[in-house]
Amino acid sequence: MPLTDSAIKVAKPKGKPYKLTDGQGLYLEVMPGGSKLWRLKYSYAGKEKRLALGAYPTVPLQQARRRRDEARQQLAEGLDPGELRKADKMALLADVLTFEALAREWHRYRTPRWAPSTAVKTLAYLESDLLPALGRKPFDSVTRPDLVELIRKIEGRGAHNVAKKARQWLNQIFRYGLAKGVIEQNPATDLDVIAAQAPAIKHHPHITFAELPELLALVETAKIHALTRGAIQLLVLTAVRPGELRAAPWAEFDLDAATWTIPKERMKARRPHIVPLPRQAVAILRQLHQITGKYPMVFAGRHDSSRPMSENTVNLALQAIGYKDRQTGHGFRHLLSTELNSRGYNRDWIERQLAHGDQDEIRDVYNHATYLEQRREMMQAWADSVDALCAGANVVSIKLKA
Repeated sequence: MPLTDSAIKVAKPKGKPYKLTDGQGLYLEVMPGGSKLWRLKYSYAGKEKRLALGAYPTVPLQQARRRRDEARQQLAEGLDPGELRKADKMALLADVLTFEALAREWHRYRTPRWAPSTAVKTLAYLESDLLPALGRKPFDSVTRPDLVELIRKIEGRGAHNVAKKARQWLNQIFRYGLAKGVIEQNPATDLDVIAAQAPAIKHHPHITFAELPELLALVETAKIHALTRGAIQLLVLTAVRPGELRAAPWAEFDLDAATWTIPKERMKARRPHIVPLPRQAVAILRQLHQITGKYPMVFAGRHDSSRPMSENTVNLALQAIGYKDRQTGHGFRHLLSTELNSRGYNRDWIERQLAHGDQDEIRDVYNHATYLEQRREMMQAWADSVDALCAGANVVSIKLKA
């Protein structure tokens, strides 16, 4: 007998699934959990198959019968309704712009504007945090609650810096979508308002200026490679980022002009940076040239001269001489900034020496001054003060021996 609505309504779940047949292959499967699912049993190419037609009561009896009739008409035309359903789903997915598709397009657009390391790190975080949560969603269906939930999960594991960057990236991705015209509003605005309170920032550890002679004396006598010793001394004298130093090729240096020019491709801010070299730094570089001058890289790797020394080399050396959690290679930048600011040097000179952008974005755009001559004088005075401090502490001057 064909099914009736009343028979369907009173059908109760049992310990196992059971079927209520309607006719021509259509039946209702009643599940132990109480759900009622429409199925169509049919044969195609000699194989028995099943086709899901929806759930009752979302799909009522008459609609289920219409869907059955449509499927049987397809069979009569020599078509497999199950394969047609799959093809329709694939076509629908192809027409939907997912969050992952646009996020990757945004990343490709931004990559030329970033330092290579920034592009790599951003993609890594996209693939580890944003795409697993949002990647398969249609871009225009992502809601603010979806984004808040994602940020909360990142904060929940204590990755507050990642959460901060994720908020920035999400805002940029949706702004990109707005500009392309694929969405009408940005659900990622003002996510910083609901940001969890992050613990106090732990800056790169660094010693005081007064403690510098002892550190340099230990560096001088430690059983470390001459390249590692020279790298530490140059970080003290130039305050460049460790990554900028260890990957430096000899071609960037003009030792006669005492100038080091780093191209924008290697800079975090994606603009060229000119580093004035104090006399002490030039002396160290000339000594290093005797070791690696035949190679492209100043700090050529011991096992592969075409690649720079490991990024951990300097920090491991500092740890080995007793400065674990007290001083890092990056920490020398903080040491110089603290000391020069306390001496009253112009803030713009110091920030340009550190290759920092101005916190005032408009001012940063228009301020193209490099203050090279002012910085040259400032950094020579800095190097001389380090020498004088070492001499007063009866420590071999940094300029005498690399």
